[in-house]
Amino acid sequence: MNTLSTNKALPRSPEMMSRGDTALLVVDMQEKLVPAMTDGPRVAWNVRRLVDAAKAVGLPVVGTEQYPQGLGKTLPELAERLGPVPSKLTFSCGCCPEIFEELRDRGVFKILIVGVEAHVCVAQTAFDLLADGWRVYVAADAVGSRFELDCRTALARMDSAGATLTTTEAAMFEWCESAGASEFQAIRRLVLERAP
Repeated sequence: MNTLSTNKALPRSPEMMSRGDTALLVVDMQEKLVPAMTDGPRVAWNVRRLVDAAKAVGLPVVGTEQYPQGLGKTLPELAERLGPVPSKLTFSCGCCPEIFEELRDRGVFKILIVGVEAHVCVAQTAFDLLADGWRVYVAADAVGSRFELDCRTALARMDSAGATLTTTEAAMFEWCESAGASEFQAIRRLVLERAP
């Protein structure tokens, strides 16, 4: 059987993210928050790889900061990639409607959420986005909480509410879609990076 058949491919599953319908939302990856997280360096590494992958395939990338006067600015390695981000006092990013209006105007209806804390800002954002009709994905290895139980429980709650759990690597390959894509080598380099 020829694995490189020229026959018409099956339709792409609506369960998967694609470069045409998905955005990446980076929640509160800030200087005073991330170091307090269980496995903070690994979360930051995965978030940075997802930002780089999203930019490689042309996905919109947006972010937020929670009370930056007290919790610091976005981590420098992410700030230089994200540019200006709105600040908020509410835990949910739903208080930043301009982000989501702009994404809707671009035809985006799926959002991959990453950041901290999983059981507070990430979860509340996921629930609000689900209630507003968005298709929500959460990269389980790119979110974190101070305590592992909080993170695990938040992932279970988001999953049961209808968010789709995924991983950094799965998301990158989903966005790229094919080893023949022009961005595949950039994605491959990100996948092969050594974890901190």
